[in-house]
Amino acid sequence: MQQCLATKDVDTCRSGFLYNITFSAEGKEQQGYSIELKDTCDIGSTYNVTFKIPMSVGWIEDVYMVTQSNYGSKSFKLNFDKNENGVCYFSNEIFLETSACYKLFFTFNANGNQLMMNSDRSISNYFDYRKQDKISVNFKTPEWTKGAVMYQIFVDRFNRGQKKPMEEIPGRDIMKWDDPVKVPNKDGRWNVDFYGGDLKGITQKLDYIESLGTEIIYLTPIVKSQSTNRYDTSDYETVDPYVGINADLKELCDEAHKRGIKIVLDAVFNHTGDDSKYFNRNFTYDNQGAKQDPNGYYGSFYKKILVDNTIDFCYWWGFGNLPVCDGYSYNWQQYIYGEGGIIDQWFNLGIDGLRLDVADELTDDFIENIRKAVHRNKEDGFILGEVWKFGIKEPRRYMSSGKGMDSQMNYPLADALMRYFKFGDVDKARGVIQDMINEYPKEMLNCLMNFTSTHDISRPITIFGTDEFSYDKEYIWNPKYDNGENPDYFNNFKMTKEQYLKGKELLEAYTFCLNFMPGILSIFYGDEIGMSGLGNMLNRDTFKMSKADNDLLTFYRKMGNIRKKERFLREANLSIVDINNKYIMFERNSSDGDALVTVNRTHDDIGILIPSKYDKFDDIYSHNNSNEKIITPYGGIALIKK
Repeated sequence: MQQCLATKDVDTCRSGFLYNITFSAEGKEQQGYSIELKDTCDIGSTYNVTFKIPMSVGWIEDVYMVTQSNYGSKSFKLNFDKNENGVCYFSNEIFLETSACYKLFFTFNANGNQLMMNSDRSISNYFDYRKQDKISVNFKTPEWTKGAVMYQIFVDRFNRGQKKPMEEIPGRDIMKWDDPVKVPNKDGRWNVDFYGGDLKGITQKLDYIESLGTEIIYLTPIVKSQSTNRYDTSDYETVDPYVGINADLKELCDEAHKRGIKIVLDAVFNHTGDDSKYFNRNFTYDNQGAKQDPNGYYGSFYKKILVDNTIDFCYWWGFGNLPVCDGYSYNWQQYIYGEGGIIDQWFNLGIDGLRLDVADELTDDFIENIRKAVHRNKEDGFILGEVWKFGIKEPRRYMSSGKGMDSQMNYPLADALMRYFKFGDVDKARGVIQDMINEYPKEMLNCLMNFTSTHDISRPITIFGTDEFSYDKEYIWNPKYDNGENPDYFNNFKMTKEQYLKGKELLEAYTFCLNFMPGILSIFYGDEIGMSGLGNMLNRDTFKMSKADNDLLTFYRKMGNIRKKERFLREANLSIVDINNKYIMFERNSSDGDALVTVNRTHDDIGILIPSKYDKFDDIYSHNNSNEKIITPYGGIALIKK
């Protein structure tokens, strides 16, 4: 078969998308084809696909484009159009209606031989399914999310702005800001210790938050709830009294927007608290809750089961204080995302997006209707889901349809990179990064939430600096022991100076690497000043600027400034150059610039050979005095070429 050179030949079409496969017999440098996505089309658009091939290749017939997605595979016949100047044209209109991301390849018959094309631009009689091309269609994610810096705040523990004392509320323990966080809390009770962090306190700290390069603030739940973490809602319509009032949320949004910062609010729609106006187990509210009238209005909000001919309710993971809501209930649906519902009320106060708690436990229809409500309020509203696995791989619509969530919390990447830097797990890091590249639509890849840590995991400086974590746990941040079995051990645990310094070195290396990955860089409040914490309760200490590690804070501010300066990184493609037990090297490439990033995970200097493309570079970002020849212990460099 004649060697062919792939050349670009891309036109425009009514749908905004033309897929041209072009072969030229003028050179022998490369077999294959080129692809260009002109626009992301709306759901239900028609895609014009054109395939061109020189007649010198042979008698071409039976040309098909084959697509694969979570919904299965499908073959589209491309019909012969014409031959012109020794080139055959095959084309057809293709309708791709179900998925936000497709893998595709082409098959054709040449002189009686069935041939295929891989994305490595080769023609062969076999197909490597790992090398399919990926196209993103059907949806766009908000521009303001791509490559942004996010600051996640666990509201009760960040900053108290109200001057008046916290009112006494039954079932709540009022704490002083310097009181140590305990697990469990007083009298064996959990999540009832309130320190009084509030919305006014966040507004007062906006200059500090902005100094990190922050463009998005993600708030854990703020509405009236039973516990400190507020994932057990009592009233969706009212800000919790310890957090402030509804007007305080509007003030925070207004002041944040003046600084170019968006606000994303945690939304807990899978379950409520049992001591809520909806369930009303304790008769706290005057209305008839589900507990009083299972068949009434509020009763219709919840999932029910029949036990010994008696109606009972479903509870999240068996926790009796968390009755599960029924995503198929019309009344519940309308209350949350109907006109004038909770989503409308929250957006009227100025928020810009939602983080959906336990998103993978919500129904696909429920999430898709949340999207409609969000976009009804803000065309570029953001929907981020709590999903711990690769959500895009699941046989569900909530991420892959293009009609549900924009993005997810990137737990797979955090786990893989933390394992790499702590234990040297090369295979997992390589596999997860490659899965990200292969599986996620580009629009979603650019706004995945890549975090230093979250409210649900141990603090990273503790993970990296201590021996309290083992390789064989499902997630690296799960301690060897459960804090419920031996709370005294957790409460008394303190990092030594040596452990802290070790943890800090690895945390900086991890963050430097994360900073140049595609997606959002999310900082959990306090990680930037060296806060520690073993387990997902003791990771929620109060923010104390007086105890800040200022060197670490300077490092994080530097990372944020890089993100703001190098705008091309927000949508640049990602590829792995090398990853081994000493260092990781990867590229970010776009038409506006290229970056080569190398990070050392060891305590030794390492020499590197950089690709010749970067022999001359326009800028260098160095960590720990590394350079283009030597990467210092736990150091890194990013070479920028424009």
